[in-house]
This record gives sequence, C-alpha cells and structure tokens, in this order.
Amino acid sequence: MKRLSFEMEHEKWMKDHLSKRHGERKDALRRGHGFGNQLFVEKIWWPLVGHFAGLHPEYEMKDWRGRPYFVDFIWILGNLRLVFEIMDYGSHGTDRSKYRMDLNRGLFLQSLECHVISIPLDEMKENPSFILAMVRSIIAPYLVAADEKNGAIRRKYTKIERQLMRLAIRHNRVISPAEAANELEIHKQTVIKYCRSLVAKGKFRAIPTGTFGKIYRYEYMGSLHSPDLL
Repeated sequence: MKRLSFEMEHEKWMKDHLSKRHGERKDALRRGHGFGNQLFVEKIWWPLVGHFAGLHPEYEMKDWRGRPYFVDFIWILGNLRLVFEIMDYGSHGTDRSKYRMDLNRGLFLQSLECHVISIPLDEMKENPSFILAMVRSIIAPYLVAADEKNGAIRRKYTKIERQLMRLAIRHNRVISPAEAANELEIHKQTVIKYCRSLVAKGKFRAIPTGTFGKIYRYEYMGSLHSPDLL
C-alpha cells in the first residue's frame, strides 16, 4: 500500500507540473525525470517527507551569464531554495569543460543563497540507506520549519493522536487499530476514533481493503520531523 500511495501521488505531482509547462520547459521535464530522478523521489524524498509540496522537478534557472538550464529538483519553502542534483559518473565523462561548467553553476547557485546538495547516483542505487540518512540530517531543520510555518492554522493534537503518529512512523508509516491498541494498551475502538480524527486533520489516510473497501489500516501522511509529534 505504501508503494501504491507513492505511485498515485507521484503521478498526480508529475501531471500537475506537466500541465503548467509549455515548450522547452515541458520537454525538459519529460526528458530529465528519468531513472535517477525517479529513484531519488521514491527512495529518498518520499520516505522522508511523505508529500511533494514545494518540490519542483527539472526547474529552470539561469546561470551567471543569463543562460537557462535545469536543475534536477528545487525545494522552495518561503525564501529557502534547496537544490538537489543527481550526479551520474558518466554525466561528465572526460569532458573537462562540462565538469568545470557544472561546478561553476553550483558555485553560482550558492552565491544566490541556494543550498546545493549533490547526490551520487551510484551510491543511491547501492547504498540508499546512507543517502537517506545524510539527506535527513541536512533537511531535518527545514522540515520542522515547514511545519512551523503552518503553525498558526495547525490543529492541536491529543496525546493519543501524537502517540498514533509516532507509532505509524516506527511501522513504516502504516498501522492497524488492532495492533496499535495492543501496543498502546488502549481499547481498539478508541484507536479507531482517533485514527478517524487524524484522517479529518489530514495526518492519516484510511487504506481501503477488499471489494467493500473496509478499513483495517491507516497511513501517516505527515513529516517525520513534525513538531506535532513532540
């Protein structure tokens, strides 16, 4: 179900960006969002953030000469600009000019107060847990800031709701009321009540099962570093 949730949200996210682009911007997105970029959003971004709000694929920038080019991803949060580049060893080849140009672009972005994070594709394929841990350490403060930005309109959460959110994170975002009731030592109907409350607050998603769509599990949709969990 977790995989299905990612695929549905990823498809919706891509369709939304494609619908807003024309000409070269649309072509760049179709060309550029290939294997490495899709691996990043599935294995790194989605497990850490759980949504695509503010993340833009194949985002057009201009270099120091005013010439356009596209970064793999940029995450925009208020005035924050966090750039992710997926680096394939073969992308530079033996072309020293291209290597120099890519580094110059990185320096230029940083001069514009963009935070540039380069992700080695080979490491992401062979050791994704390492990349996940490193990116988590880098973006954790910004994930908290994203939630705090919405603090004025965020609903308050009860102690049981916070326990359920933390429990879901420990179980790969998905919990069942029966298992949660056993672990938290509370009645199953109480768990169901608060799971439904979290659905209404946008933190949980009910997962329908079978022909009649019965609900036996819920998926946590929030950030792994939300202050709501404290």
